[in-house]
Amino acid sequence: MTSVIAIFDIGKTNKKFFLFNEQYRIVLERTVQFDETTDEDGDICENLDELTEWVKHTLHEVLGLKKFEIKAVNFSTYGASFVHIDATGKPVTPLYNYLKPFPKTLEEKFYNKYGGETKVSVETASPVLGNLNSGLQLYKLKNEQPTVFDQIAYSLHLPQYISYLVTGKAYADITSIGCHTTLWNFASNDYHEWVGKENILSKLPALFPSNKTMDAVVDGKPIKAGVGLHDSSAALIPYLTSFTEPFILISTGTWCISFNPFNHEPLNDDELQQDCLCYMEYEGNPVKASRLFAGYEHEQQTKRLAYHFGVALDHYKQVDFNNDLLNKLQSSNVAALTGVHTSAFGQRNLADFKTYEEAYHQFIFDIILQQKVSTSLILGSKKVKRIFVDGGFGKNPVYMNLLAAAFPTMEVFAASVSQATAIGAALSIHKHWNTKPVPGDMIELKYYVATEKIDV
Repeated sequence: MTSVIAIFDIGKTNKKFFLFNEQYRIVLERTVQFDETTDEDGDICENLDELTEWVKHTLHEVLGLKKFEIKAVNFSTYGASFVHIDATGKPVTPLYNYLKPFPKTLEEKFYNKYGGETKVSVETASPVLGNLNSGLQLYKLKNEQPTVFDQIAYSLHLPQYISYLVTGKAYADITSIGCHTTLWNFASNDYHEWVGKENILSKLPALFPSNKTMDAVVDGKPIKAGVGLHDSSAALIPYLTSFTEPFILISTGTWCISFNPFNHEPLNDDELQQDCLCYMEYEGNPVKASRLFAGYEHEQQTKRLAYHFGVALDHYKQVDFNNDLLNKLQSSNVAALTGVHTSAFGQRNLADFKTYEEAYHQFIFDIILQQKVSTSLILGSKKVKRIFVDGGFGKNPVYMNLLAAAFPTMEVFAASVSQATAIGAALSIHKHWNTKPVPGDMIELKYYVATEKIDV
């Protein structure tokens, strides 16, 4: 029998299940999608019943496979999402969508009561984000649905609810509690005072270490179970495991999020205003991060470019980096905007560009001007020598070459880890199930050398 770890990796769209062997190779993989349902207000939300049934059925099925010996199980899911259970373990509310609008008057009441947006945000390293501040979801329930609030035995972030389904044990986890929830006071390293004053603390179970396991029995078989991790924190773990020198990871998708696990300086108000926040890594250390909405803008502007030049939507995939073209564009550059939502490119006249390639280089150049500002916000005083880029932009030669030019004193790498979030969840409890050393080849790197220097 092959010794394996089982990982549930649950995203908003794709729900994935993996078995990894001791070399962290995937030996079994499954992916499902569920139709969303609606909450009592008619807002779209996760189908919690289907998700719950799928987790139980999948684990039961793979435990019956003769060729695998499942030593452990762990979980990673998207964040800012609570499952509120009663004393019998039954959910008492839908799994509300974190994009659901938060009542403005209630938000104002909360911040006014506890010293204002700036004070609370700085103390909790949480920009004002409505339901994305998951602690406020509990505050809302207490104020607007007190009867439901009274039924709650435990409020579990989604990773910990999935763990609870397997172990029957209710715990909290620092990677979920410490991620823009407005629950955690980073200075005192404890829950914020409002959590106790509002009786929210009584709904939160004890914290369980993210790098330890609890003993569980599933279908009569003993298994080591983790408490589950917030997906952004899980995706950092392969890098933290592989590299000890200070680095920044730019995780690119809809948002380009720059993580600095080596910057433990407190967030200040200026950084918060520029969309910085803090995550918690799995060993309980704060990770300063900054966000840029560049992936979304890329999607919008490539549509605009495709329409103007009469090419396919994904024509940018055929554009190679052209240094001569860049030099030409730099001389005609207009002042770049450095906000988190749009670059200067949206204001440019496409008729000024002779070719798609020329326009696309200018667009990515404008994005990189923003990226340099965003990433520089979280550099801190500790010398950082390397930048790793994973996700879509890591495969983009124009972006990567320009990023190297923007940070000429650093080593810039495109990095890829197959299923980084799931592997991170497995690595967090490595010593509890795996007798072999962590392999050194989990991360593929491609080095980009700066051929130009970009000044912002």
